[in-house]
This record gives sequence, structure tokens and C-alpha cells, in this order.
Amino acid sequence: MKNYKNYYLVQAPPEDVYLALTNPLTISLWTGAEAIMSTEPGSEFSLWDDSIAGKNLEFIENKKIVQQWYFGDQPEASIVTFILHPDKNGTSVELRHTNIPDSDIDDMIEGWNLNYFGSLQDFYEE
Repeated sequence: MKNYKNYYLVQAPPEDVYLALTNPLTISLWTGAEAIMSTEPGSEFSLWDDSIAGKNLEFIENKKIVQQWYFGDQPEASIVTFILHPDKNGTSVELRHTNIPDSDIDDMIEGWNLNYFGSLQDFYEE
């Protein structure tokens, strides 16, 4: 199992980035796909037409989101944590993703950089 940590700059205030990561209508705007999302701990979510699915674990409004991402039958949960830091240019999003299957690490990093945060950054730069 692998872990991944990175920082992404999004040109929007933390409140907007938090909504973009938690509001299903806003998620659909920047992903171009239907999203199922709730800020209720224990609720399940689905993004990119079920390409990403999991369970919401913790929310601190405008500051932190913790989710479990599903990767089939693996012994340890894959946990994704977003920590939003105010930045003079918007929001620095600290991403921590733990317990990524070794065979998926390269695709996961590319997905974070190009699809997930690439799409979110493009959405706010337009």
C-alpha cells in the first residue's frame, strides 16, 4: 500500500473550495458528471458516474474533509483528507491519500493532478 501527499492551489476562497468539494450541484459543474454527496458523516458518496465512491467520515466546515475511498476488498481503508489553508492567491488544498493499492498509485496520482484538481483549478480560473 502507498500513501500520497500533495498541495494544490485553487484560485478561490476556502468557503468556495469547500462547497466545490461537498455540494453535489457544484461538484457536477466542475466535473461535468452527476455527483452524490452529503456533508453528513457516515453518508456514502459517488463522483464521476461512480468512478469514485466511498464514505464521508468527517467535516469541519470550510477547513477539512475526510473520506474513505473504496478499492474493492482491501484490508485497510483508503483514507482521503483535504485540509483547506487560506492563501493570498485563494486556497492551498493539502491532500493526503493513504492506503492506495500499489498497482493503482500511478493512475491515482495522475487522476489527482489532471482530473480532480486539474478540473477544479480550471473551473476557478475561467
